[in-house]
Amino acid sequence: MRVVVTGASGNVGTALRRVLAAAGDQVVGIARRIPVGSPGWVSCDVGAPAAEAVLSRAFAGADAVVHLAWAVQPTSGEPAMRRTNITGTAHVLRAAERAAVPHVVVLSSVAAYTPGAGPVDESWPCGGVPGSAYGAQKAELERMVAGRDRVAVLRPCAIVQPDAGGELGRWVLSPLLPGRVLGRRWLPVPLWRGLRAQVVHAEDVARAIRVVLARRAVGAFNVAADPPLGVRELAAVFGGFLVPVPLALVRAVAWSTWRLGLQPVHPGWLRVADQASLVDSSRLRALGWAPGHEPREALAAAIAAIAEGRGTWGPLAPRRVGRWRGLGFGRPVQQSQGDVR
Repeated sequence: MRVVVTGASGNVGTALRRVLAAAGDQVVGIARRIPVGSPGWVSCDVGAPAAEAVLSRAFAGADAVVHLAWAVQPTSGEPAMRRTNITGTAHVLRAAERAAVPHVVVLSSVAAYTPGAGPVDESWPCGGVPGSAYGAQKAELERMVAGRDRVAVLRPCAIVQPDAGGELGRWVLSPLLPGRVLGRRWLPVPLWRGLRAQVVHAEDVARAIRVVLARRAVGAFNVAADPPLGVRELAAVFGGFLVPVPLALVRAVAWSTWRLGLQPVHPGWLRVADQASLVDSSRLRALGWAPGHEPREALAAAIAAIAEGRGTWGPLAPRRVGRWRGLGFGRPVQQSQGDVR
């Protein structure tokens, strides 16, 4: 197949390029920043006014388009999230129609679901996680593709891989906290009781996309590895021991420190962590997919990469400037993750 991948330089995109290449597929990667001198890439900001024309040319003759481009946690100096996520997705979908692409795969998220008590299947309503811009925009993405022919939507849980250690570290760690303290037995980890999370390796998400492409499957598919990790398991992976803290207190501290530019985690992400639905991946497994990485091991490998300062090129690379440059000095460094509805 000739597959065009938007957001090909990101966490899932880098894994997907490896998986597709191993399967013998021809891959064209689209990203804002592309590797210098490397063939098979097209530079394009999907949210820019001229993007639709650029994308239409890139999509011409493609057997499939995989849309991964998404601003997950942009800094204040990057394009607005809505410009990239919603306007960019509209550009991609219109360009795919103009180029008569026979199959489009779009990456959504479990955060698109209205919070549910137990593992939910693909029929669960997509109202987003209240209080989360990420959840609200993923839910809007779902509405944009609803009813379209030849479109598959994948809804993965939290996605990790060691190659994304630099990016993940910037998303979760304060510049005041050296990454090397992660995983140390003496490190206290303040988390709230009842926290649980599903985790999946980026390579397993990439393999899920390849299965969907090969089967020309359409509709929605949950992507998650089991079992979910409980609060004690999460604390043990991140550090040494759990310090139970009320969620309300964690949110209050997160808000004030995010607002002052001291750390990157907006309280909207805590709402996703606390309320995102656990999902049932039976529909995807029926196509022949199964995760190859155990969730705790996948998360531990990613945490080790953050601690060691590992990461690949581009957006996945570790911070190359001094840690103090990552502070906002009284102003948020990252764009707000509060609910935008």
